[in-house]
Amino acid sequence: MNEKTLYKLEFHKVLELVKMQAATEGGKNLISKMLPSSDLDIVKKLQEETAEAIKMSIKQGKLPLAKLHEMKPILKRVEMGAILGSGELLAVRDTMRMTRQVRNYYQDAIATGQTYEVLSEQFETLTSYAILEREISRCILAVDQFADDATPELFQIRRQIKNLSAKIKEALQNIIHSSHYQDMIQDPVITMRRERYCVPVKVEYKGQFKGIVHDQSATGATVFIEPMAVVELGNEIKSLESKEQEEIEKLLIDLTNQIAPITLEMNINYEYLVKLDAIFARSEFSLKYDCRQPRLNNKGYINLKKARHPLLNKETVVPIDVYVGKKFTSLLITGPNTGGKTVTLKTIGLFTLMAAIGLQLPAAEESEIAVFEGIYADLGDEQSIEQSLSTFSSHMTNIVEILNDMSLNSLVLLDEVGSGTDPIEGAALAMSILEHLRKQQIRTVATTHYSELKLYALSTDGVENASAEFNVETLSPTYRLLIGVPGKSNAFAISTKLGLPKHLIDDAKEFLQKENVKMEDILVDLEQSKRMAEIESERAKAYRAEAERLKEEIQNERKKIDKAKKKILERAETKVKELLKAAELEADQTLKEVRAVARDAKVMIDERSLQNAKQKMTSTVEGQKKRISKITGSHKNAPKKLTSVQVGEEVMVASLMQKGIVTKAVDNNGKVEVRMGIMPMKVNLSDLMRVEENEIKEAPKKKVHGKSSASGVSYGIGKAATISTEVDVRGMMVDEANPIVDKYLDDAYLSGLKQVTIIHGKGTGALRAGITQMLRRHPHVAAHRPGTFGEGEMGVTVVTIK
Repeated sequence: MNEKTLYKLEFHKVLELVKMQAATEGGKNLISKMLPSSDLDIVKKLQEETAEAIKMSIKQGKLPLAKLHEMKPILKRVEMGAILGSGELLAVRDTMRMTRQVRNYYQDAIATGQTYEVLSEQFETLTSYAILEREISRCILAVDQFADDATPELFQIRRQIKNLSAKIKEALQNIIHSSHYQDMIQDPVITMRRERYCVPVKVEYKGQFKGIVHDQSATGATVFIEPMAVVELGNEIKSLESKEQEEIEKLLIDLTNQIAPITLEMNINYEYLVKLDAIFARSEFSLKYDCRQPRLNNKGYINLKKARHPLLNKETVVPIDVYVGKKFTSLLITGPNTGGKTVTLKTIGLFTLMAAIGLQLPAAEESEIAVFEGIYADLGDEQSIEQSLSTFSSHMTNIVEILNDMSLNSLVLLDEVGSGTDPIEGAALAMSILEHLRKQQIRTVATTHYSELKLYALSTDGVENASAEFNVETLSPTYRLLIGVPGKSNAFAISTKLGLPKHLIDDAKEFLQKENVKMEDILVDLEQSKRMAEIESERAKAYRAEAERLKEEIQNERKKIDKAKKKILERAETKVKELLKAAELEADQTLKEVRAVARDAKVMIDERSLQNAKQKMTSTVEGQKKRISKITGSHKNAPKKLTSVQVGEEVMVASLMQKGIVTKAVDNNGKVEVRMGIMPMKVNLSDLMRVEENEIKEAPKKKVHGKSSASGVSYGIGKAATISTEVDVRGMMVDEANPIVDKYLDDAYLSGLKQVTIIHGKGTGALRAGITQMLRRHPHVAAHRPGTFGEGEMGVTVVTIK
């Protein structure tokens, strides 16, 4: 693409707006280097990436990216054999964490059933290293701050340093509070000088106080002495501190060695995170500026609807409709100064550039844009939307370069073509240039004030007039673009409005040739006809839109009525079935009572009559059920009763209206063992019905403690079979761990587990405290305690489930 054109169309300013939406420095740098593509397939892929990112952002929220350090220099040092410092290791850890979170973001997105064919490659290339990420987080708390339990040796060394420090402080406390030293001590405090514990001693007692002088006050009245009683202890601390640094050095070497085999994958992870950041920055730009995905072509067709220049205030900018390239290849725009002609040129050019880097356009749906091999603009020297500083020489220099560089698949934008010189010669040159471009079928949009060019457009096939509308009543432009209507000179009308005497206007008209006056009348008639046609078209669109809206409302009302009717029938059916069931149970109870009374009274009863009465009652109930099902239509979906079953088959137990899995085949008594939930029970084969395939809905895969469940259907037995008795949240922040522990406790409760273990590690104790606080108010927790010896001690919490 022509660099001068990119600058004049203010492409760099749009990139700055997109960069503001990026989260990482790498993403911002990638956006800064973006250049428009001339390959239609590449542009289509870029547009699809942006569209999928928008869909994903709307459904899942923003991509979980934050500030990332540049990985290449750090990983290069690892490849060279250098040892990474704590800050560099934390930078690697941050990249690992972002990679894991972005992968989880994608997994959550596809778990909803959505597909992202274009972005899937970007996400699935990412490799997660959760174990190493947690190890770095466990060992390194911050830059140059290492956890006490990073290694067993470091823990022992620091414990010894702590004990020695306590001994030194105790000895010094005895000295500063001793009556023997009371007159010698300046202040009863313990201070550090040159990393040694000292006490402030009056300078006159310097010779009497045994110890090593490490410092002196600014006034010279106080010396800071390390008493001889603690010198040896201080030396031991120094020795231990050296060992501490050696152990930290070993830790850094170990962590660096763990990173060394995956430097290539880490580089790839970083590159893809940056790419995704740039893609989602484009999507955020689209959402912020209310953009739409354009239709693309490589045939030179441009059709923009309600297009808004992205650098202008969207609350005040007037949208324009403009098209070129299909019925005509050249569009000639005329109209008053500051009427919006240059904005139209810049909008067309800038939209073409934006689409070619994958940005959606701030325009209406169904807008169409072409992918060109080159875009060339002559907008004058340092011209902007607010001002014009072009000259004839600069115009001609730019046009010569354009004519030399352009190809047949190019877009040429010319502002005030032929201006800056004698009007007759300028108009002739402009027509010559435009005709040259027209003959080569090069898409051209130009602005002008020359009447000769208006006539040229009216009389030449493939060239169309357009005008920037001007309101004579208010003496201001409307910024609307009217295609097919040439702009007319408003000099006479404006002068009359401003109060110029009528006789001067009449004299001016006399100087015009009759042909010119006639042309002005034709332009007026054309403009009026165009305006009336547009008004009628808008009315027709409004009527059609209203009809569509009413049609949709009627359809929605019908759906609501059908839905309400279905709910009423379902409730009625349920209620009637409950009443019939109650009647049946009451009949059974009555028969039992009759038999009981007969036994007590030692009276013989006609059992056959009772059975006949019960059978009649049962037949009546069944008949009423069938009648209700027929009325409500539910009989059509009634499950089929089974005559045979297979182990592992899913069935419906009719009497309980519960689904279950067959665990044992039919026995000699015609009973089948069925597992419902976690409890197996035996039921009659005749009580089982087949579950239709369309009733089994595949559930999305769920994660259980970092692992995916492969089962698509769950009836409560999955958790009991697969749930572990412990959950590991080491290395996580409290906000990350609490939801995982909460979900795990729910699953454990549903699975019937009575005791589980939460592994949180020792660390600083913040994670353990956060989890303990949550357990105190959790509804499923009966009790909880720290682990004992052999269970993990303070690194775990054992929970008793209610």
